[in-house]
Amino acid sequence: EMVPEIDTMLIDKTGTLTLGKPYLTDIIALGNVDGESSPSIDCSEFAQEKLLTLAASAEKYSEHPLGEAVRIEAAQRGISLLEPNNFEAIPGMGIKAQVNGSLMIIGNRKLIEEACEEELILPAAEQLHAEGKSLLYVAENGHLSGILAAADRLRPEVPQAISAVRELGIKNIQLLTGDNKTNAAGLAESLQVTYQADLLPEDKIKIVKDYQANGHKVLMIGDGINDAPAISQADIGIAIGAAGHNIAMEAAHIVLMRPDWNLIPQVLRIGKRTTLTIKGNIIFTLVYNFIGLSLAALGYLPPVLAAAAQSIPDLAILANSSRLLRQK
Repeated sequence: EMVPEIDTMLIDKTGTLTLGKPYLTDIIALGNVDGESSPSIDCSEFAQEKLLTLAASAEKYSEHPLGEAVRIEAAQRGISLLEPNNFEAIPGMGIKAQVNGSLMIIGNRKLIEEACEEELILPAAEQLHAEGKSLLYVAENGHLSGILAAADRLRPEVPQAISAVRELGIKNIQLLTGDNKTNAAGLAESLQVTYQADLLPEDKIKIVKDYQANGHKVLMIGDGINDAPAISQADIGIAIGAAGHNIAMEAAHIVLMRPDWNLIPQVLRIGKRTTLTIKGNIIFTLVYNFIGLSLAALGYLPPVLAAAAQSIPDLAILANSSRLLRQK
């Protein structure tokens, strides 16, 4: 019943718009050279494998798609993982863990700058950022030790589904992501939607509340832990169930049991058809009863016939409502 009132759709990026299976494209190991204020790139295979070993081990229990991408790359290289201790996931930012006696902190730029207490100015990182890749900064014992870059692919059915949503009357569509602005801008431009980037979970829920405070009815679509608060706050929250996290599914009002974006406009059509059917049933019942009561009051409808006629609206409502079972 809320569906016809929805005028704003907010969408998570990773795992929702994209396939949620990012893969590593670049491994940059860094080392501090005496006399240099900034770390230098170590291109040796040994340095890269050491970085990947520590990063994948720290991400061993991470449920984020980027953490999985790191583990997959390590497995493909035949790297055995170490057991992390004191693992901590920091929503929207990254993870912390003790690996082989070292404190590993892996996450976005903001998290690493806070951990290392220094500003990260690296041409290599800026280049990867410009290419639209997602970056994982890796710090070991308070010092930046490397950068991992990953890329993801857009779900092929998304552009068509977004167009169908617009045709159903929802014009304000916005991408919300914790990813960088370059990544978000490229994807948003291809889908012709607006975007907000570098967001934490609390930022997403604030955006939902701001829209609601301005009188908008909000539909939020996501799949992960970071999306759960915003999904719960939205007027309608949809979780991509088959690919999503249990917390997101628990918070959602609607769960899609397969990661198919064509189901989104289908949900909206079902909601609109259901609401129209309810209104049609109510109007029919009111009109029918008004006519029946008027005829009975004027003496044109005998009591026995009136009692029999009372069952007709029930049958008509059942017949009209059963049309909803035939969804296209």
